Amino acid sequence: MERTYLMVKPDGVQRGLVGEIITRIEKKGFKISALKMLQISREMAEKHYGEHVGKPFFESLVGFITSGPVVAMVVEGKDVVKAAREMMGATDPLKAAPGTIRGTMGIDIGRNVIHGSDSKESAAREIALFFDEKELCDYKREIDRWIYE
Repeated sequence: MERTYLMVKPDGVQRGLVGEIITRIEKKGFKISALKMLQISREMAEKHYGEHVGKPFFESLVGFITSGPVVAMVVEGKDVVKAAREMMGATDPLKAAPGTIRGTMGIDIGRNVIHGSDSKESAAREIALFFDEKELCDYKREIDRWIYE
């Protein structure tokens, strides 16, 4: 099964949306194989947003993601990178489809509640940045036979 990295950002944690976001992920049928709350350091934030170094919004990204605790998770499932991106909705919540996480829970592009890897390669990099291999739980769920052919 494919893995992706999802993170409830500080605004989502502060607004008490962690449980609802996790519920949506689980209701979809995806499996959470790692989950933790942490305070991201500036160094880790700079690595996470490395592709944006030098862009005008880089400092605000780093400042925001380090402003409070986040909830990081590894999620597994068929085509989970693509499916999670669709569940999150457009980066700008005002352009996100109704019913998506951002379309339902966000208003401002700078406070869009959730981050998700945009590719399998990004997922592998972000998972390795936020989790040690020993933190990933490999387990079977009996319900998977009712989710997948």
